[in-house]
Parts: sequence; C-alpha cells; structure tokens
Amino acid sequence: MPKPVIAPLIELDLKVSCAKCSLSALCLPHGLTDDEMDHLERVVIHKPTVQAGEALYFAGDEYRGLCAVRSGSFKTVLTTPDGAEQITGFYLPGELLGLDGLGNDRYRCSAIALETSSVCEIRKEDFKAMCRQVPNLQTQILHLMGEKFSQDQERLLALGQLKGEERIATFLLSMGTRLKTRGFSSTRFNLTMARHDLANYLGLAVETLSRMLSHLQEDGVIAVNRRSIEILDEARIRELAHHECSAH
Repeated sequence: MPKPVIAPLIELDLKVSCAKCSLSALCLPHGLTDDEMDHLERVVIHKPTVQAGEALYFAGDEYRGLCAVRSGSFKTVLTTPDGAEQITGFYLPGELLGLDGLGNDRYRCSAIALETSSVCEIRKEDFKAMCRQVPNLQTQILHLMGEKFSQDQERLLALGQLKGEERIATFLLSMGTRLKTRGFSSTRFNLTMARHDLANYLGLAVETLSRMLSHLQEDGVIAVNRRSIEILDEARIRELAHHECSAH
C-alpha cells in the first residue's frame, strides 16, 4: 500500500489563471461563469512572494482588499492594548485573508507568513465593482464568510468547553480535513506553525501542549517528529474531538 502524501508547502505557478488554478473550487472563482471568470482575472493581482515571518499587512493598516492564499500559509494575530498577542487563525491555500477589514476599512488583525508564501489580491475598489457586476461573486463571498463565522464559533466552543487534549485533537482533525480537500493526506502532514504559535491559538502553555502531544504519542494516537504529525488512531482522535467539532 503506497504511503500517503505528506502535505508540503503548496507551490503554484504564479502565472496560472484563475480558471486553471487547482484551488479554484476552494476560492473566489467557485461557481463563476466563464465570462465572470474572465472579469475576475482582469482585476486579480499576483503579489510578490512573502518570506516566513514577514507581514502581508498589519493591524490598523488601511484596508486594501481581499487576499486569497495562493501558496504557503499565514497566521493572523490580534494584539491587545497591553501588547499581548493572540493568534486568531491559520490560513491555507485557497482561503481568504482580509475579511476583518471589510467593517471599518482597517485591518483588525496582522497577517504573518508562516513560510514562503504568495497571495492573489483584489483591491477594494475592484472588489466593490465586481460585487455589483457579478452576483455569483457576492454569493461565494457570503458563503466563505459564513464558513469563517462558523469556524470562529466552533473555536470558541473548543476553548471554552474542551480540555487540552480535546482541543489538540479537534485542531488536528480539522487540519487533516482542510488538507484532504486540497488533495493531501488527512492523517499525515506537516504543521507549518511553530509550537508556541499553536499553543497560543489553542489557549495552552507551550509546556502543556508539548506534554499532551507526548501523552497522545505514548498512547499510540499520533506520531510526532518535530512538526510532522501522523494520526495513527483516527477513531480515538474523533472521539477526543467529540466528532462534530471542527474548529479552524
């Protein structure tokens, strides 16, 4: 039996059109007609590569437009008035960044690359015009916003109601599901975020996260090798995640 493919940094040719992009079914082009796709491609900007640790934008910056992750991955970070940071999400290829800027034309969070990454951007003026001219785009945006809202609710449930190992299981199950939709293994993958970032996101101390990962490994639920994760007992992971939880 062949080994499952470990999800790597997802690299795409930056010259590929929206219509030919392997992420089109997960991104803004989903559901658009050929004419609407042509219109979209005329306003999409392929931004320069962002290196690991660099910001795509900072909290408080003027809202420029929506960005779709084309390759690599990002984290979004909210900074409290006293300077503490809270990671609010991790974003994979095909997922949208910048929805938090739609409210008051300022980004609420900073978006930081976790690895060498790239995005496609639609400037806010073009996006507003597209929404007026392409009803199907409005429908897709509402769908993606609804998914994001649902993910945020599920994460709040996980942080408020689940124990540490249950939070970890929920995250790993969700990450596997998201990678599976991109053609990769749902049970064997690399985490692009540092352990302290994951601990912050899950509301755990780094030491607690490390101890719980070790415990899950000792119990034969997962195998951990640095940032490489293999889910060995999917039934147990689902049991810990309470099945229905899928926080991103």
